[in-house]
Amino acid sequence: MAAERSTDRFHGRIRGAARQCAHPRCREAGEFRAPDPQGQAASGNGPGEYQYLCLDHVREFNAGYNWFDGMTSDEILMAQSPIGMWPSETRAFRASGSVDSPPKWADFKDPLDAIYTRFRSRLPKERADGHFLSPEDRKALRTLGLGEDADRRALRSAYSAKVRAYHPDKNGGNRSYEKALQDVIAAYTHLKTSPAFI
Repeated sequence: MAAERSTDRFHGRIRGAARQCAHPRCREAGEFRAPDPQGQAASGNGPGEYQYLCLDHVREFNAGYNWFDGMTSDEILMAQSPIGMWPSETRAFRASGSVDSPPKWADFKDPLDAIYTRFRSRLPKERADGHFLSPEDRKALRTLGLGEDADRRALRSAYSAKVRAYHPDKNGGNRSYEKALQDVIAAYTHLKTSPAFI
């Protein structure tokens, strides 16, 4: 189908569609799409409605179509201006010229890694075993002083060392570490049930 489309001398032809030309009393196949003047116009909600015409009638439609119809002279001038192509705001740049943060979207197509390569150094490091770490997992690992690739043995060892350092029964009755001890217990409780450590 792609080879057939590339050799067609008429750009935009939709072959194989069983539509009849929308022009009154025309029996030809409607193989070319054109905006429908009676349908919903293009807007921010979508491209609008189309009609399907034969080659002769789409040529007639195109000859009479005026994109600037209904615009004021100022609106026409703005539409023809190169700066009119970018009406939306752009992302902020730092003084160094770099973009503030990686893209916020997660499902963009980047087959050549053009975007990902730029932000790879800023992305969180993944575990060597391929297990996913949630932001809560990463925070708990930092609380215990562990890296992303820690295993259950390192988890237990770090937990024991922190409890010995912060518990009043083990550190000579010093109660100034109670908050740190609570954070360590919460971090260990979270990580021992995390899928990455089961």
